[in-house]
Amino acid sequence: MTQPLQPLLHDSVVVLTAPSQAWSTADGTVDGRGIHGFYHSDLRVLGGIGLTIDGATPEHIATGSPDAATAVFTSLARGIDDHTADPRVRIDRTRRVDAGSLVESITVSNALATAVQPTVEVSLLADFSPMQVVKAGLTGSEHPVVATATADGVTFASGVVAATVVAPAASVAVDDIGATLTWTAEIPAHSAATFTWRIEVDDPTAVVSGAEPSQDWASFTAATGDSRLAAWLHRALGDLQALRTSTTDRPEDVFLAAGAPWFFTLFGRDSLWAARMLLPLGTDIAASTLRVLASMQGTETVNATAEQPGKIMHELRPAALTIPGEGVVLPPLYYGTVDATALWVTLLHDAWTWGMPAAEVEALLPHLEAALAWMRDYGDSDGDGFLEYVDTTGHGLANQGWKDSGDSIQWMDGTLADGPIALCEVQGYAYEAAVGGAELLEAFGRSGADEWRTWAAELKERFAASFWIDDPDGAYPAIALDSAKRKVDTVTSNIGHLLGTGILTADQAALVARRLASPELNSGYGLRTMSSASGGYWPLSYHGGSVWAHDTAIVITGLAREGHTAEAEALASGLLAAAEGFGYRMPELHSGDPATLTATPIPYPAACRPQAWSAAAAVAVLGARLGLRADASAGTLSVSPAPGVGTIEVDGLRFAGEPVSIAVDDAGVVTRS
Repeated sequence: MTQPLQPLLHDSVVVLTAPSQAWSTADGTVDGRGIHGFYHSDLRVLGGIGLTIDGATPEHIATGSPDAATAVFTSLARGIDDHTADPRVRIDRTRRVDAGSLVESITVSNALATAVQPTVEVSLLADFSPMQVVKAGLTGSEHPVVATATADGVTFASGVVAATVVAPAASVAVDDIGATLTWTAEIPAHSAATFTWRIEVDDPTAVVSGAEPSQDWASFTAATGDSRLAAWLHRALGDLQALRTSTTDRPEDVFLAAGAPWFFTLFGRDSLWAARMLLPLGTDIAASTLRVLASMQGTETVNATAEQPGKIMHELRPAALTIPGEGVVLPPLYYGTVDATALWVTLLHDAWTWGMPAAEVEALLPHLEAALAWMRDYGDSDGDGFLEYVDTTGHGLANQGWKDSGDSIQWMDGTLADGPIALCEVQGYAYEAAVGGAELLEAFGRSGADEWRTWAAELKERFAASFWIDDPDGAYPAIALDSAKRKVDTVTSNIGHLLGTGILTADQAALVARRLASPELNSGYGLRTMSSASGGYWPLSYHGGSVWAHDTAIVITGLAREGHTAEAEALASGLLAAAEGFGYRMPELHSGDPATLTATPIPYPAACRPQAWSAAAAVAVLGARLGLRADASAGTLSVSPAPGVGTIEVDGLRFAGEPVSIAVDDAGVVTRS
């Protein structure tokens, strides 16, 4: 028996508007294989969508993508064409996905001198497999699937979820859990006819719903001397608009779903990082992300969900998430993350510096105090002065930092580290959170600022004493301390997240910057997650040698903040080369193969796309190149472009709620309005 495998994604077409998405082959066919299907929330509603013209599948010639929600599949119907070289009968199949719906318009264009009478047939197959089942390479609905004919279409149902198909002017034949929509029409010479059908889903179990696009983001434009950055920004913002989501409980608070297809929901860490990278475009998404996460902030200790007082959640699902074959079962609201709480605090602080309204900031200060207290009282579970994690349930995530795969924390020889694990970057996040939290407490006249500054200073001293590893090529921080407080010695991208947090001295930051610029970490298409000199390195390992755009962008931002502009620019150039290779839709991750050996980046074939923080990385790269620094309390937005970045013109940045335009010429002269 063939072992089921997680579907690959790299060669499939996706159209989406959260929380709905459709995946297909290049010609638009949904064949029920792998990832293909129309999904809403965490259900594959349709596993089959086929198109024939006079019983034959049209011959595909092109696929266009005007925006994230739309694809146009162009094909030929040569069976009803004449026999000359020029194709005269063309099919343009436009598919659009909005929140809760999919609509297709099939236009048959006839350039012949005579009429044609095609039979246009769309076949549909209901599925209702949960996303976690599809990810495991399996199929199967939780409840029986029923198909019922209606006056103008068909309704598919499984449990309490229903999907209604409407096909104007079509004849509809229902068969078991499928349906066939058929149109017949005469199309005169030099004319066209369009046939339309749509499906709408009603899922009362969904915990997330769609959100309106941002008008502020829509007004943003960029033109740069390096056209790759402008193209990446344009594509990224379109994808980010499609990822805007809210919970059904708080429809007014928008956040960014982590990514399609597997993570189309609220993830604390992912949503926080994406919102933080997007602060130059306004504080609205940051403020609403902070609020929705604050509404779920832990209030008690619950081992089954990893909830603790003050802790920020990891992920939200409509039901328990079971990963077949891995022994992982996560509750619908899961708190198994060690870094989201500190990242929540740093986002609140940074949003304040970018001009988040004072009243909105002040309303969140009780949550800030609870989050800081979690770092001190619960995050440090063994009292050694560092934040660490361990799964106590036996079926949660073994690793709970951003590299959360089971083999992500390795020794140099490739063996796995034993938990509890204290990650290096989490200590940097905690330091930055304590310092930023103290600044907020002081600014709003609340007590505790001195206590948290002292806590941060002591953490910085402990980190310097406990994490650094001597090496002939220069000292570097361990990725983590293991259960015995030993320094896990693999060289990884994690050390780059320390830059800009304040936990490093200038000399330490210089050592880290030099290490990051080495060919063992810099692939030429971005930063490898693990050094190629490590025993466990593999370029197609999820966290052990691949390149993640958001990871590289975080490091670029940190390098720029520490003044290491040459290293920042080298990594930024690599990301731009990768973006070009992926048609400017950066996937979740890609291979760590070196650019010196491959003309284009090699895909990680199971990578999600679009991914919120991979798209937001484009804005982070722009911010680093411009050297943006915000201080709303002083009313200043400073611009210090990196040397040699050339011309950059942006319109639609936002500071303290007001639009800002910035232009940088070849000489580095800045004009701002």
